[in-house]
Amino acid sequence: MLTNETLTTIKQRRSIRAFKDEQIKDNELQAVVEAGTFAPSARNQQAWHFTVVQNKEMLATLSREAKKAALQVADSEFIRQAASSENFNVFYGAPTVVIVSGDEKAMVIDLDCAAANQTMLLAAQSVGLGSCWINFVLFLFNSPGGEEYKKQLGIPAGYKPFCSVALGYKNAEPAGAPPRKEGLINYIR
Repeated sequence: MLTNETLTTIKQRRSIRAFKDEQIKDNELQAVVEAGTFAPSARNQQAWHFTVVQNKEMLATLSREAKKAALQVADSEFIRQAASSENFNVFYGAPTVVIVSGDEKAMVIDLDCAAANQTMLLAAQSVGLGSCWINFVLFLFNSPGGEEYKKQLGIPAGYKPFCSVALGYKNAEPAGAPPRKEGLINYIR
């Protein structure tokens, strides 16, 4: 089977949900965020915006308020249980979070933001960082108080948060990848 460094990084990337308290290095952060700017986008519009949050108090506030917002609207028992838990942190205690927002008027911006998010996850793995794709915080941004938090975070007017990446040093090595499901690929030749 064909293999190279990129394919190895893709196969080794796992969602990390336990982070050390230590803040990541600036050069690691810059490498990850810059990689996100090289993600594909429709018509190369690059209509995204990345908000890097490293302030512990702000991260704690975003986590707490996202849980409150989730309890108001979540119809999933899993989400309601997580939001009700005092011990649950929506960012899993990561010291850095990158919120990926997109221009609401742009073409397929949700997909562009997802591509940027995934690119940052892979870049994080490639530089030895742990990462996790986080959507839970969207409960806050989609709530009545969401606009105020967007302003506080400097998210441009007309931009909507679509996803985020929690970043940090892994507190434990994850288990290997579970077996891949079979029958997910068909070929027409």
